[in-house]
Amino acid sequence: MIILAVESSCDETAVALVKDGREVLADCIASSVEMHKIYGGVVPELASRKHIEVISTLADEALAKAGITRKEIDAVAVTYAPGLIGAVLVGVNFAKSVAFSLGVPLIPVHHVRGHIAANYIAHPDLEPPFVCLCVSGGTSLIVDVKSYTEMEILGATRDDAAGECFDKIARVMGLGYPGGGPLDRASQGGDDKAFTLPRVHIHDAPLDMSFSGLKTAMLNLIHNAQQKGEDLPVSDLAASFSAAVSDELVPRTMFAARQKGYGKVAVVGGVAANSRIRRDLEAACEKDGCKLYMPPLKLCGDNGSMIGSQGYYEYLAGGRAGTDLNAFANRDISLQY
Repeated sequence: MIILAVESSCDETAVALVKDGREVLADCIASSVEMHKIYGGVVPELASRKHIEVISTLADEALAKAGITRKEIDAVAVTYAPGLIGAVLVGVNFAKSVAFSLGVPLIPVHHVRGHIAANYIAHPDLEPPFVCLCVSGGTSLIVDVKSYTEMEILGATRDDAAGECFDKIARVMGLGYPGGGPLDRASQGGDDKAFTLPRVHIHDAPLDMSFSGLKTAMLNLIHNAQQKGEDLPVSDLAASFSAAVSDELVPRTMFAARQKGYGKVAVVGGVAANSRIRRDLEAACEKDGCKLYMPPLKLCGDNGSMIGSQGYYEYLAGGRAGTDLNAFANRDISLQY
């Protein structure tokens, strides 16, 4: 089964062709990140306009790259939630028109479910159930992946997402936007104990997270130094911050893994590219005897192949939508369309 997959939830426009949920025939991505850098973050209206400009051309490019024709497409999958509402709408409307014109099924895919499916592409042996840490610019979740389409949130951030904090702190440190990569590189060789930063524990919800206090502590530390004309050691500061974020994510993930007893842990999303988090998860899984699944860096960010992969399993589970499919800025990952 060949699925044309569309992803446009933020600042990447992506169109992919995926066969049987695991084989990527083509994945074409156009990023508008350079346009947003001058603003220090994604401008939703500009992102939406960029999606409109490139999405049709990307679809043609994907077909050409895969060497197939429109008639060989069996279904169309699209991210319908969550994301920047204008951006998501562009992809949804494009996908609806393609599915209608070709007379093939339209499959709605939750963006975070798509991120989880990135590991199905990278690791052909991975099958549910497993515990998955989902961390990106807008999401910080610990998910019980019971089956390909049955999922339960075990823990979530109470406020900011981990990726949003990386971007904010990197910008204040003068490392630019997006901040995850530059901050990670700046942390290499730094002393992760140079600065004492808060770690949050929520008494009645041990798997829930909170990053607003950590972000505020970092901002106060940086601003106070600036006001006094003091220079902070960037490498040590970045390393201390990365360690604090990892200490919020990794122990909770492993606690959930021990509770479920699957022996399998996965991590996905843009923040899954962070070297400190990957290193700490590897050590924790080795200690607990769990098998760890991590996507390659190219599949950590938003892409179309992950939507095509998850779309295949949503299709098998009966996931279909009509021309009345709408976009949603927020939607619970546990809800199947």
